Amino acid sequence: MPANKTGPSGKKKGRRARLLVIAVVLLLVAGFGYGTYWSVSTVRASFPETTGSLKLKGLSGPVQVKRDGYGIPQIYADTDEDLFRAQGFVQAQDRFWEMDVRRHLTAGRLSEMFGEGQVETDAFLRTLGWRKVAQEEYDTKLSPAAKKYLQAYSEGVNAYLKDHKDSALSVEYAALGLTTDYTPEKWTPVDSVAWLKAMAWDLRGNMEDEIDRSLMSSRLTPKQIEDLYPKYPYDRNAPIVRSGSVDSAAKSFDPKGGTGSTSPTTPATGAAAGLDGAAQGVQTQLGSLSKTLKDIPALLGPSGSGIGSNSWVVSGKHTATGKPLLANDPHLAPQVPSLWYQMGLHCRSVSENCRFDTAGYTFSGMPGVVIGHNQDIAWGFTNLGADVSDLYLEKVTSDGYLLDGKRRPFKTRKETIKVADGASREVTVRSTGNGPIVSDRNTELAKVGKEAPVGDAAPDRGSGYAVSLRWTALTPGKSMDAVFEMNAATDWDAFRKAARDLAVPSQNLIYADTEGNIGYQAPGQIPVRGKGTGGRPADGRYPAPGWDSRFQWKGYVPQSALPWEYNPSRGYIVTANQAVVNQEKYPYLLTGDWGYGARSQRITDLIESKIKDGGKISTDDMQALQMDNSSEIAELLTPYLLKIGVKDPLVREAQKLLEGWDYTQDADSAAAAYFNAVWRHTLKLAFGNKLPKELRVEGQCLSVRPADDAGPLEDLDGNTRLVRECGERAPDQAQPDGGDRWYEVVRTLLKDPENDWWKTSGTVRNPGDRSRDELLAHAMDDARWELTSKLGKDIDTWSWGRLHQLTLKNQTLGTAGPGAIQHLLNRGPWNLGGGEAAVNATGWNAAGGYEVIWVPSMRMIVNLGDLDKSRWINLTGASGHAYSAHYTDQTEKWVKGELLPWTFTERKVAANTEDTLALIP
Repeated sequence: MPANKTGPSGKKKGRRARLLVIAVVLLLVAGFGYGTYWSVSTVRASFPETTGSLKLKGLSGPVQVKRDGYGIPQIYADTDEDLFRAQGFVQAQDRFWEMDVRRHLTAGRLSEMFGEGQVETDAFLRTLGWRKVAQEEYDTKLSPAAKKYLQAYSEGVNAYLKDHKDSALSVEYAALGLTTDYTPEKWTPVDSVAWLKAMAWDLRGNMEDEIDRSLMSSRLTPKQIEDLYPKYPYDRNAPIVRSGSVDSAAKSFDPKGGTGSTSPTTPATGAAAGLDGAAQGVQTQLGSLSKTLKDIPALLGPSGSGIGSNSWVVSGKHTATGKPLLANDPHLAPQVPSLWYQMGLHCRSVSENCRFDTAGYTFSGMPGVVIGHNQDIAWGFTNLGADVSDLYLEKVTSDGYLLDGKRRPFKTRKETIKVADGASREVTVRSTGNGPIVSDRNTELAKVGKEAPVGDAAPDRGSGYAVSLRWTALTPGKSMDAVFEMNAATDWDAFRKAARDLAVPSQNLIYADTEGNIGYQAPGQIPVRGKGTGGRPADGRYPAPGWDSRFQWKGYVPQSALPWEYNPSRGYIVTANQAVVNQEKYPYLLTGDWGYGARSQRITDLIESKIKDGGKISTDDMQALQMDNSSEIAELLTPYLLKIGVKDPLVREAQKLLEGWDYTQDADSAAAAYFNAVWRHTLKLAFGNKLPKELRVEGQCLSVRPADDAGPLEDLDGNTRLVRECGERAPDQAQPDGGDRWYEVVRTLLKDPENDWWKTSGTVRNPGDRSRDELLAHAMDDARWELTSKLGKDIDTWSWGRLHQLTLKNQTLGTAGPGAIQHLLNRGPWNLGGGEAAVNATGWNAAGGYEVIWVPSMRMIVNLGDLDKSRWINLTGASGHAYSAHYTDQTEKWVKGELLPWTFTERKVAANTEDTLALIP
């Protein structure tokens, strides 16, 4: 049978339209001077073979790849190795460009593909040493079975590479060939392991908060900084595990025990934590570090409050099916192709020789299923947010660093960075006992801490302090083993055993099984910090003095002491990045920077409202809950806005939109558009304009008093004594970002209308706002005029979706390539509902604008009563090939909140199959 290279047989109606679009694009490309290179065959050359038969070297028996009408593959084999060998081949068919870019990122080798502009990024990634640690994991930590699976996966990828070159791999390679002679090398098992380091980096916890608090100290007092980082509202937003305690002798957590009696770590502030408001010398350097960190390509999304997820599981006593229902939707940055790749991995007969019968969401480039279910259990992930990284100020000289009064030699290594069409670069990586010196990768950072007031124990400053990074992911672990063992687990005990190997990233794991059980487990390597000095705990909130061993890590929280729950009496478990336990009563510091629980409590309230008086939750209910658009901050703030006396008739017209509004942020809502604009301007006036430039949006400039000027605001001639100062942070990462931390900040201040935060700067001739109501009135004015400029004067034409748009961008050439290439690779925009900290978490950064920068990157609902009645959706589609039928064929349904049927049993999969490819030895 001849192989089909035109893609799956479904959706034939759309093909003629796509060819017309391709033709238009080619005309555009020709206008840019590439017309002699590109053709329809160039664009289509990489579409995968999906029917017929192909020989795949290394197979021990035949393998079938069954694809449905959306190109989602289900693989059937008789051995584990054949299953993963085929997985590697199929993922390379659909996503090899994505895989290749990822492995160059994790290895610090982007310059080999993209040239000179990536050298600094590569140097920083080499300093972190992701690839080096991944190699150590593979060599010394992973089980023989895991290595066998990784090797088989690599062989499958390489079998595909052997017969596919240049444009036959993807259109991006054809584009790259315009400027370089790059050729992909063979895939290796370590390429797969290193991907877990990139995922862990994007989920590393509170490093940005640590830096931001330090940067704030150049302009704010310790008390003001703490105002902006309020305590978690345990009395209002329930933690994941609501009771329990750790046995001090056995160091094991009992979820049904008492609340315990502990002396939890309390937050340190200002100089007590290592920095205070006089730390001008270190501020510039930390600002540079912040920019360096944020320049690292973030595969999951920009750092900030948006990285998160929703997951919840409801036991059979509260469901219409009588068995658990489990939902999950990770919130990550939008991109095309989606980070996720849907797939099924099925042993035709589960045995010791072939252990897997699982389906769900995978990462291209890594074997196994990350989130999903098998024949017995289902599981989901949300980010736990544990504080697993610390910055240390280090007293260094040319040949060593100081520790407890003694000079210690650096641990060094040389790294050579190859550059496409350029000379190679060599960098030296220096490390202390705390970790690599990240400040070596920036000329300004080499002078870190020249004036840093770090307490009485600080050594002579000399030429300043360096900055090193301690991070759990830089210690080799067994997370890859955990993935395989979770895929094969058949019950709660096996699942928990697998979770113990999930060292990084630390995630909230939810669980359900076909027997009717539900559970939660917090895994991961979470550090136990030293006691610090002078009553100042080492709590990870600020950079710590690296020369004092009392601030170093003393080990990790015992796995047996990490919180868990199994079949709680309430009958459901919700995780949405809120506090795992009451940190004030738990003896180990997990973090002081949880999400603040807006989403988790909304989900909890909706579940409670449904099950009261014996109500039952259906799969449709779970799906509707995932699309809940309600705004907590709107419900809190709107009553205050409606009490403001407004004189301007146009502003009053906008204010009336809020009367009777139900706080739902639908895409067609004019009220949601106006409220979110008011919220944005409230944050800017009350907080944003008072933050240092390192945290404000780049290019947005303010007139501020010089730092060393304590004189009157105006001189005797009435001239203001101000200087122009411009922000330095990318719009999607600036502060205040408007997340639920800011909900808590404003919630407290609303009760104090004369608080200093409501006061804005002005001059003697033009006083600023002096109270809450004045500032809110100011924000309402600003919002009206901003929306008039963006949406028009007629408020009847306003809608939240017109402001709140999603554009899907290819993460390499789609963001930095020529305009015609971006036109070829990118898709959108779409008008969205939802919002920041809503359950339907289409996040936006209030400091930077309304553009969607976070999304539920996939949505799934697993029905443990009948796995064939489960549902799923991806943000884009199965294919990474532009103009494949499956590049973004799920996006329209995703926008509408629709889900696809998710069949699992062989009979149902066969009934849903449109294309079958036979892989033979």
